Amino acid sequence: MAIDIKREERNAGKVEQRIVYESGNEMAAYAAHQINYHIMGYFPISPSTEVAQFLDLMKANGQHDVVLIPADGEHGSAGVCYGASAAGGRVFNATSANGYLYMLEQMPVQSGTRFPMVMNLVCRSVSGPLDIHGDHSDLYYALNTGWPILMCRDPQAVYDMNIMALKLAEDPEVRLPVLVASDGYFTSHQKRRVMTFAHRQDVLNFVGERPPAGFPDVLDRSNPITVGPYMNEPDYINNCYQQSMAMYRAEAVYERIRNEYAELTGRDYPILDLYRMEDAEVAVFLMNSASEIIKDVVDQLRAQGIKAGSIAPNMIRPFPQKQIAEALKNVRAVTVGDRADSYGGYGGNMVNEIKAALFTYGNRDTLVISRVYGLGGKDFYAEDGHNLFKFAIDAAEKGYVEKPFDYYGHTPGDPAKAPKRVLNPMKYEDLKTGLITVTPDAATGKLNVRIPPLRSLTKKPKRIAPGHGACPGCGIFSGLELFFKGIEGDIVALFHTGCAMVVTTGYPYSAHKATYIHNLFQNGAATLSGTVEMFWERKRRGELDHLNLPDDFTFVMVTGDGGMDIGMGPAIGAALRNHKMIILEYDNEGYMNTGAQLSYSTPIGHRTSTSNVGKKQAGKLFHHKDTAQIMAATNIPYVFTGSESYPQDLVKKAAKAQWYAQNEGLVYGKILITCPLNWLSDDQEGTNIVDAAVNSCFFPLYEVERGITNITYNPEEKNKMVSVAEWLGTMGKTKHMTKPENAEALAEFEQEVARRWNRLKAKHENPYL
Repeated sequence: MAIDIKREERNAGKVEQRIVYESGNEMAAYAAHQINYHIMGYFPISPSTEVAQFLDLMKANGQHDVVLIPADGEHGSAGVCYGASAAGGRVFNATSANGYLYMLEQMPVQSGTRFPMVMNLVCRSVSGPLDIHGDHSDLYYALNTGWPILMCRDPQAVYDMNIMALKLAEDPEVRLPVLVASDGYFTSHQKRRVMTFAHRQDVLNFVGERPPAGFPDVLDRSNPITVGPYMNEPDYINNCYQQSMAMYRAEAVYERIRNEYAELTGRDYPILDLYRMEDAEVAVFLMNSASEIIKDVVDQLRAQGIKAGSIAPNMIRPFPQKQIAEALKNVRAVTVGDRADSYGGYGGNMVNEIKAALFTYGNRDTLVISRVYGLGGKDFYAEDGHNLFKFAIDAAEKGYVEKPFDYYGHTPGDPAKAPKRVLNPMKYEDLKTGLITVTPDAATGKLNVRIPPLRSLTKKPKRIAPGHGACPGCGIFSGLELFFKGIEGDIVALFHTGCAMVVTTGYPYSAHKATYIHNLFQNGAATLSGTVEMFWERKRRGELDHLNLPDDFTFVMVTGDGGMDIGMGPAIGAALRNHKMIILEYDNEGYMNTGAQLSYSTPIGHRTSTSNVGKKQAGKLFHHKDTAQIMAATNIPYVFTGSESYPQDLVKKAAKAQWYAQNEGLVYGKILITCPLNWLSDDQEGTNIVDAAVNSCFFPLYEVERGITNITYNPEEKNKMVSVAEWLGTMGKTKHMTKPENAEALAEFEQEVARRWNRLKAKHENPYL
């Protein structure tokens, strides 16, 4: 939102500016759209997801030309960005936490081969256990990647640093990718008053209309190059030396750039933000958002006659060693707050680098106190700032540091409050009803399944307890529980990160009544395959005999919210190894747990937060992935699709899945579930919507048993066919597709649905297809 401002404020500096009230994520996107990058490869992860969302919304309305490429995971997004930068254009990205770690091996490749780009790291806790709030544990992994790192204490700095970062990255003396770091959910989501360039052309005049000429790229046919060759010594150490020198040159280049920027805008970002340090005797060092709060504490202490000051860096790579040593030369004691621990290093990265700076420049007198604070998004208040100063004041008075390293803000454990079991383990006899029978048919090679009337299975206990935090109308748990009705006996379940995981496991509570495991979004299939193989090996060695297991466990991995995008590789690997387990995908057609971004299971034309509908774009631009057919191509024993709108069909398939998973190998199943919040549909209409999806043949019900396809429900034969348009009209996310202006997109989608349905019918009719 822009507002009018006084002429003298608008013309502070040399360029016309305007004021907006926006968040840090919005300002990262706003700067990127003004620069008009060529490419952004991205994958959603909170709290950085909004950056791509805002850019997509602007793209839908024709406000920029950035090509937004949704990757299959953060590792893929880093590859997209690297390839794009090697091709000579301007490249942008944003990520957080485990997403950054997933792309981490790509980071030194980019800096080591000297291809510039800008990436926003919206800092968040690195799991496990899973926590999506802000600290600097991801940032500290970035310190050794060879990227200059700029720091942002507020949304204004996010905007300004994003513009300066590109100029720094592309400078001929640097030529390195640059990281712009801000605090997740503090800076990223809080709206503040921000001054921006009023005109894109002024931004381009500052950074340059195009990347600097004279540097090789892979699209110059007159100058073919080899990117990333194999390299031995002495060339490798020479390459690293050149990269190191470029990093140190980045400090002087940044000084030049920030002075130019200050002249243009009136806003200055010195490498160190020093507050009342001229005669300070005690100080606190903090980074980013907390560094603004500590300034109020400094003022309050000064009013009490205490000579306090604060230090906050605007750049931590290269580390401003000399400037910090100079700032602390007359300080008696300084408390360094690290928002992450360097486990085993007696302090976080910043305190140890500050100690090194003091030692290097001959300061043996300033006392240094290390405190790790604010982990997992723990709020930082002025009271906390006073406590950090108290550590320094006490040390200065005593002449020594009583406790050099500790955590600040943690809570001592209380054995009386240890989590206690609320629900007793489910009884085996309640789970093993004997009402479901599965017998192999020697003649056909298939399984014969008999299930009772579904009401007979209602006495089976639910595997997931009531009280989870899913949205009203969420189809995940009705779909999962219906599937579990067909599973007899005990299970061990692994859930990928996603809605089903997050809403059932808020510590110290858990809605899971059976044994449950969680691992990262991409790696569930590999994790569960390790659990499966350990079970069979320990059983073979007799190590589980004391448990008197009446039957073998059924191992089930539950994935959804796009988990079969980022997790597709490990899933295929597990399938090819043919572990005795079930992979069950609940398909809600998007990354719903991070805010309804498009996934590869989102159909063409559908509206998501990264496939917006506007005058220049009408939803997702490409077709959805058919994961069931992909998994069938791995030749696993059993693949199926199911829907809660056809409960008998799903329960039968669950029983088959269990038999195959216990006797032959890996099973893959996919159930379509509704997401009213992000499908923009009525809570109570979920079953009707997925029923229409089945009857439109968008989501056909079938199974692939030992390579033979069998359609288990044919709406044509039942005279229940509905048009694709009729199904699309049931959801707010797709109603736009039924409008005349989107007739071409609708026709393309209808043709693809018909093509896949006809191909499936051909496979049903011919066992060799």
